[in-house]
Parts: sequence; structure tokens; C-alpha cells
Amino acid sequence: MERGALLLFFLAFGVVGQALTPTTVLTAIDQARLKAVFENTQPFTDIASAHYSILGLKLLGGGVPKAPEACTFLKNKVDTKNVQSLFYATAATKALGTCQIAGGDAEQVLTTAINESADVATLYYAVSALSNMGLKFNSADVLKSLEAALKKDDSLLSSVYALHIASQLSAESDVSLYVDSVEDLLAQADEIDESYMQFEGGLSVTSLFIDGAYKLANRAKKPPTITEDKVVMLANYILSRKHTQSNKNGYYVVAALRTLSENQYHVPVAVTLVSSVAVSGADPNVKVKVTNLMQGSLGKLSVTANSATHMEDDAVILSKKPFTASSTDPSLYELNLMQTKPAPGFYTIEVNVTPSKEDKRLIGTEGSEVKVKVTTEVTVVNSEMAVMDRDQSIASKSVKVNYPGKVDRVVEADHHQLIVFKFALKDKATSKIMTAHQTFVQLVNVKTKQEIIFIAEADDNDVYRFELDVAESAKEHFNSLSGKYTMSMIIGDAVVQNPFVWVVADLQLKFPETADGDNKQEVVNQYAKKPEIQHEFNKPEKRPPLMLSNFFAALCVLPFLVLIILWIRIGANLKNFTFSLGTIGFHVGLGGIFGLYYCYFLYLDMFSTLKYLTLIGVVTFLAGNRMLGAIAKKRA
Repeated sequence: MERGALLLFFLAFGVVGQALTPTTVLTAIDQARLKAVFENTQPFTDIASAHYSILGLKLLGGGVPKAPEACTFLKNKVDTKNVQSLFYATAATKALGTCQIAGGDAEQVLTTAINESADVATLYYAVSALSNMGLKFNSADVLKSLEAALKKDDSLLSSVYALHIASQLSAESDVSLYVDSVEDLLAQADEIDESYMQFEGGLSVTSLFIDGAYKLANRAKKPPTITEDKVVMLANYILSRKHTQSNKNGYYVVAALRTLSENQYHVPVAVTLVSSVAVSGADPNVKVKVTNLMQGSLGKLSVTANSATHMEDDAVILSKKPFTASSTDPSLYELNLMQTKPAPGFYTIEVNVTPSKEDKRLIGTEGSEVKVKVTTEVTVVNSEMAVMDRDQSIASKSVKVNYPGKVDRVVEADHHQLIVFKFALKDKATSKIMTAHQTFVQLVNVKTKQEIIFIAEADDNDVYRFELDVAESAKEHFNSLSGKYTMSMIIGDAVVQNPFVWVVADLQLKFPETADGDNKQEVVNQYAKKPEIQHEFNKPEKRPPLMLSNFFAALCVLPFLVLIILWIRIGANLKNFTFSLGTIGFHVGLGGIFGLYYCYFLYLDMFSTLKYLTLIGVVTFLAGNRMLGAIAKKRA
């Protein structure tokens, strides 16, 4: 079970570095997929999607297909009166290189937008658009407007925009306040599992922060106040979003990773396994790529396997073993792990990276880990089958079984006997006895094809023993169905190259007769189609006699007749009845309600009744209110 747990762990995490090393990179396959995402937005439908698509393709190092058409689209769709629209258009045209948005009204709109009443986002769009167009602006006015805007709104996004604005100001401008704010902004980020860091707002805000912090650092010629472990955590979060299918999110992923791969201060080093996870005698080399986050080369490096540790028992099989650089790919390095003759299992290789020439930009050069598994071929040895008397435990019949052969006769056993099968597994490479995670004994009824699976357990000497008590297992596993069974061994493991099913023998089993007279034919046909079950609803109760029903109906009408008689006795009359709309409407509505109750009793359901009652009740209420008002007025 321990090896199974290690397998699950390995499959779940694959190649994962320590907490403060990059978990993965934006591979060539990832970049091709994101490029397709950007290209699929064409033909463009709006200026924002065109902006993200064109800039994304530019960052990936590819040109924009049909660039003239893209330029025409931007010129036709840009709203020269809208600052944000100008920002999108000018950034895209700058990326195209051969396209230019005309100045004139646009310059006036952008310059006017820089004022003390503007918000931070508007200032960011205006300053960036002017920079994209190569137009000058007054840095002092921008600083003054920015300070006023931040006093009104110092939210996280506004503060991140401020980093971008400050990075575009003139060399004479004092931006130290914004350089120092990087550390304060970073304190607002959320850490996840000590490996990831993100800002509230997700990918876009996190990417804008990374890009803005390093652009401002270049402008101030001072490293950003971000610790190396925080840089790696931010990178890991961005990398966790690399599978996005959104045009906008794809741009933010590429923009942040490009910044972290090419800035002058912090470049995380990623060590990724590019060879097969499985290492064997036929394929002994562990191959890793040592690159930046965009899988770009970092130049000549010295790569060393600091250690290789067996995950099952923490045994260290090598130390300070150098990788060999590939002659064709400067970022590819190889290590022959099988030279140390490792035992089969899972291994963690800790990798250290040292640049040939000192490069202070590189971070995460120590402690990167790759995980591999050493596999081997196994064979079965010392296999023996015996039939014993279950009371005396004396072997009455015994036979040797040579893998991959099969016992040449049918092994017979009845309910007075036990079948015992012993075997061991041997590593072909080292000739050592070993165990496997999956060792099953399968018995298949030749006639019914019913399968029964048992687990073979290994003893302290790693020898497997399977024991079948014919009498005890008869009803629980075999349904007391005597007959011929095929016995097979199923061997498999994550580190076994040659998992196999070995047909060991044919068994003739005779189980004791069942006392309750089980239907053997029914057992044989247990997978046959069963008869359809016909559901029967409860029969309605018998109705009472018609005479009794009529009698009770008459009793229900009797109170109404008594009412009429009493009205006559007390002198009731219709002299005060007026033929007005309210009076007639009220009495008709009241009669309608009683009629509705009658219909409900006969055939209406509750919901239909309530619907009709609402309609009749409203009319009756309004008419009754009018009638009572008329009576009160007449009496007054």
C-alpha cells in the first residue's frame, strides 16, 4: 500500500520543485496553444480583443497575420474621443510597427484627460496612449494629478496602475514614493499553500503588478522590493493559469511571464523533466531542461544532481553527480541514473544550477526537484502448488510450476482439502527477490465464466503464499458451484515493466452439497435477463352504495332549505334589494364562489381552484364594497 500511495502522490504532482522553485514553465506547446487562442479572435470584433490578441502575438515572438487589415480595423474602430479606446488602439498599433493612429484630436483628448479630477485608470490610459504614440506630456502635471487621484481612490488596482504611470515619467521626476509602495502592495497579496501568491482580482491584477513593478524598477534603476521567494510564488500563480482559453487572460499570462524571464533583477530558474518518467536499463538517462519561465536558454550552466533519494526508505543513491550538457540543445542536460544500480521504486533528484558566468538575476538555482521511477522486469521463481488435507495439513499432492508454463494436468481438490500456491518475484536486473503492489489470484469458471479474485500476500521473506480452503470458500465465493476453474496469477506494479497474467493451472473443485437446496441452474444463469417487474398501483377503495351517497347529499342540502323556511318565518323580504351594478355583482360573485367549491369537489384540483377563486374573489370584493357603501349612504 505504501508504494501505491507513492504512485498516487507522484501522479498528482508530477515534476514539482520545492515550495520556492517554479512548478512548471510555459512550454513550446503551451505557447503554440496560446498563439492559436490569439489568432482565433480574428477577424476582430472589438478594439479591446484586437489589443489583447495583437500584443499577445507580439510577446510570443510571432507576427500578426493580415497586419494591414488589422491596422485598418484599429483606425476604423478607434474612438478618438475616448481615452480607453485610444489606449487599446495605440498599444496595438505600436505592436504592429507599421501602423499609426493620427494625432490631432487624439492628442488633445489625451492631454486634456490629465487633470486633478481624473481617476487613476484614466491617467494610466492617457499617459500610456501618449507614450505609445511617441508624444510628450508634462510629467510634473501627471505626478500632481496622480497624487490627487490616489487620495480619492487608493484601491489595489489604482495603486498598481500608479506603478505603470510612474514608470513612464521623465528621468527628473521623483518616483521614490511609488518604488517604495511595491513592498506595501505585495503585503496585500494572498499566499496559497506556501507556493502561490496572488492579488485580489486574480490574474489581471497580479500580472499588472508584476509588469508594473519591474518597469518601475528599470525606470528607477533599483531592484524592486520583492523577495526571491515571493517572485517564485507570483510566477507559480501565473503559470497555474496558463491553460486559459480567454484572449484577455492569455495576454496577461504571457505578459507577466515575459517580464519575469527578461528583467534585469529576478529571473526564476525552472528545472523540468523532459525525458520519460520511467528510467530503466533500456532507457537509463534522466533528461532535464534548465530554462527561464518561457523555456528560453539561460546560457552555459553547470547542472548537478545534489542527491537522488529513494522515496520509500529515504536511501540516498548518489551525491554531487554532474549532468552532461547536450551538444545540440544548450538548455538540455542528461544524467545516467542506472549507473548507480538503483533498486526499483520512486526517486527524488535534487538539482542545483550554477551559471558559468556569475548572473545575479538568476533565482531558485538550488533545491529544484524532479521525480522519476526506476522500473525493471520481473520473473516468477520458486513456484509450487500443493493440495493438502485440511484436517491433517499433510500434502497429498505437490507439483512444481515453471513460469511461464502451466501445470500439465488438472489439479483436483474437494471440500476436505486445501490448495496452497507459493511463489516469489525476482528482479531480472539484480536477481533480487522483490514484491509487487498488485498480486492477484484469479479463478474463472470454465462453463459460466464467473470470475473470483483473491489477493496473494507476501511473508517476511517476500515469498507469496495463496491458500484456498475449498469448504470455507464454497458458498461465499463460488456459490457452491462445483466444476472446472482456470487459475491465473495477475502481477503488476508501477515499477514493473512487464506486468503479466500467468495461467498457472486448471482446477477441478468439488464443493459440498448445499443443505438448503440452492438452484444450481439459477446460479449458472446469474447473468441472464431477469423477468420484468410489473408495478401495480394500489386499487381504489370500494365506493359506498348509491342510496347511502344520495342520503348524505340530501343532508348537505337540508340546511339550505331550513334557511329558506326561517327567512319566511322571520319576514325576510327583497324590498331593500337594489338592481345596481355593485349589488348584482356581489351576489353573482358569491354564488360563483359556491359554484367553484362544488366544481372543486367534483373534478378541479387545488391549483386550478385557487386561480379561479382569485379572479372571482377580486370581483366579489370590489362589488361588495360598492354595495355596502351604497347601503350606508342610503341609511345616512
